Amino acid sequence: MNIKEPLKKLGFLGATKNSVYISSTEIIDYISKNDESAKEIFKELEKQGLIKISSTSDDQLAMITEKGFDILKKEYSDYKFIFSAKDNYMKIKGTVTTGLGEGQYYMLKEGYINQFSKILAFKPYPGTLNVLLDSQNSNKHQKFKKEFSIRINGFTSNERTFGGGLCYSVEIGGIYAGILVPDRSHYPSNLVEIIAPVNLRETLNLEDGDDITITVNSSHDLNGDYNYER
Repeated sequence: MNIKEPLKKLGFLGATKNSVYISSTEIIDYISKNDESAKEIFKELEKQGLIKISSTSDDQLAMITEKGFDILKKEYSDYKFIFSAKDNYMKIKGTVTTGLGEGQYYMLKEGYINQFSKILAFKPYPGTLNVLLDSQNSNKHQKFKKEFSIRINGFTSNERTFGGGLCYSVEIGGIYAGILVPDRSHYPSNLVEIIAPVNLRETLNLEDGDDITITVNSSHDLNGDYNYER
């Protein structure tokens, strides 16, 4: 059952701020075309704690609860994110920082190198550029990770197991690159590792504390027969 649509329609009537009267006829016309399904929808919304209702002989007095309002706010936030200006939407801004060397660990293993080479169409430089994100840009990164990433499979070598991760393509300073997201990492979620075919620090003359802009390359056709994370 789609609960967002009837919640949104109740919101249009003002039920986010006050209790509103809605007649049985209005419920059918406005919420659902079927009398039985309209009653079921209202019953389900109340059961889930999304609205509070009381009845008179002919009318329903309904108000959206805080829980229901949170669902509408989340819906609003998602659409706002989707329809924000593309140039801004597709960019992540952060600050160059020194990492723990985890990315270099990945770049030195053939099992990872072969996958990165196939997915991103370049052999990565044996090291990564670490970038610290603020909360807003970290949220963007989390969304892009879910939307555009491709899985890096774990593997076993010399009886040792190496974990997997995710990767999605980006550009930085005109250089095609990728963001690596290990499944297991000691890094906080707002620290990202960028892999590229060159040493980005040297090529772009970057130092700790420098502000950079990363452009998400959503149009790039990631290669390989891997499982996408959605």
